[in-house]
Amino acid sequence: MTNSLTFLTTEQRNERTKNMDEMTTSEILKVMNEEDHKVAEAVKRVLPAITKAVDHISASLKKGGRLFYVGAGTSGRLGILDASECPPTFQVDPDMVQAVMAGGGSAFTKAKENSEDDAAQGETDLKTKKLTSDDIVVGITASGRTPYPIGALRHARSVGAYTISLSCNHRSEISDYADCPIEVVVGPEVLTGSTRLKAATAHKMVLNMMSTTAMVKLGKVYENLMVDVHASNHKLRERAKSILMECTSATYEEAEDTLKRAKLQVKPAIVMLKRSVSYEEAKQMLQANESNLRKAMDES
Repeated sequence: MTNSLTFLTTEQRNERTKNMDEMTTSEILKVMNEEDHKVAEAVKRVLPAITKAVDHISASLKKGGRLFYVGAGTSGRLGILDASECPPTFQVDPDMVQAVMAGGGSAFTKAKENSEDDAAQGETDLKTKKLTSDDIVVGITASGRTPYPIGALRHARSVGAYTISLSCNHRSEISDYADCPIEVVVGPEVLTGSTRLKAATAHKMVLNMMSTTAMVKLGKVYENLMVDVHASNHKLRERAKSILMECTSATYEEAEDTLKRAKLQVKPAIVMLKRSVSYEEAKQMLQANESNLRKAMDES
C-alpha cells in the first residue's frame, strides 16, 4: 500500500532545507523568509478565483445571507480568527460571518487532530446552522483532502448554498465539491508537511482579502477608512476620532463631541459634520441610502 499523502505538494520535501538541522539560526530564518516571499505570488495567480468568490459573498451578504468558514486544525483556527474580527472592524452582527471548526471551539487552543477525519461530523456541525440557499460556505484545508470540511461542503451543496474551497494543492479533492475552487499552490514547506507555515499564510491572506473586500462592497468602508468600526475601547474611540478629523475639517474637540452625540457611531458622525444635521437626520439619510456613506453625503 502506498502513502496517500506523498503525491501532495504540501507533503513534499523542500530541497532547500534538507540540512535545516545543521543550519545556523540566520540561515534558517533567511530561507524561511525567502520561501514566504513565494506566498504572495501564489495568491496572485488565483486572483480571478478569489474575485469570483468575493462577488458571490458580497451578493449573498447584501440579501441577508451568511458566510461560514469550515476547517480543522490550523485551517479552522484561521477561519475563527477572520470571522471574529468582522464585528469589531465592520460593526456587523456576529452571525454574518461565522466559523465552524472540527472538534468545536475548545479545539482552537487544544488540538483535536483526529476530529478532522470525520466527514459526517462536518455535515452534522453545519446542519446546526440551519443553512439556506442564501448562505456561502468556505471549506478550508491545506491538503485539499480533509474529510471534515469536505463533509460540510457536501451538505452545503445539498441545500443549494454557494460553496468555495480553499486548498494548497492542484486538483484537490475538496475542489470537486466547490462552485468556486481556490487552489493556492505555495510549494513544499520549509518544515516538511507543516502547513501552518506557507499554506496557512496563504490561507490567512485569502480569507482577509475575501472578508475585507466583501465589506467594502457592502459600504462598510469610505475611501480606505473603517467608518463602521465599533468604538468599544479607548484605542478604537481614538481611531474613530481620527477618522472623523480625516473625513471632515473637524478639530479633535469637535470630533470628540460629535462622536458622543452620534452614540460612538462614525458614519452618522461624519454626516452630521459634513451636512450640518442632527444625529436623527444623519441616521435617516444613511438609512435612505442603504447605509452607504458616500451616497448619503452626495444626497442633494
